[in-house]
Amino acid sequence: MTCHVPVGTQFATPELVGAIVEGGLDPAEDPGWAESGAASPAEYARWAGHLCGMTCLRMALGAGAPPLFALRDGALAYGAYTEDPDGAIRGLVYAPFARYASEAHGLDAVVHRELSPTGLLGLLDAGRSVMASVHYGIRRPERPAAGRGGHLVLVTSRTADGEGVHFHNPSGTTADTRAAELPWAVFEPFFAGRGVSLPGAPADRPTGV
Repeated sequence: MTCHVPVGTQFATPELVGAIVEGGLDPAEDPGWAESGAASPAEYARWAGHLCGMTCLRMALGAGAPPLFALRDGALAYGAYTEDPDGAIRGLVYAPFARYASEAHGLDAVVHRELSPTGLLGLLDAGRSVMASVHYGIRRPERPAAGRGGHLVLVTSRTADGEGVHFHNPSGTTADTRAAELPWAVFEPFFAGRGVSLPGAPADRPTGV
């Protein structure tokens, strides 16, 4: 049984995700950029590729969640993102993110620095969702995994047969890769063995406390 969590993308126009992440389209050309809450196309273009974690949080918060860049602002204030002097963006940093999700949004966020397959599945069985660190190539699971980690997806439940997982991918390029399911044997080579668990999130969860 899947958890009723809205599907979201870290880019404002879902139909353009593929063109941006695989086709080289400048995110500043996304006509929906203002819907993200960014102050300008330039700010949107600079940050959107880093906001998979904020997209997972927004999905977990459900209906009425703040805009993506409002969540970014909150996470910045808690130190969940940092910026180097040369402008490089660092994060998501799990511990301050968990404090932010807990204190600002009332979510019981728990950091799991070492998360085994059994541990992740156990969290799902306990009714929690998991922001799992995976390689971005998981949107093309027919290809061998090129690495582990570096991107966050929201794992919501086991598949009906118990042998796989349902997850929402903020950089999925199609409907089927944005709300995806994979056998665990296919998911695991992309998984870095760490993440943040959150309460199971119905779409009508109240936001902002």
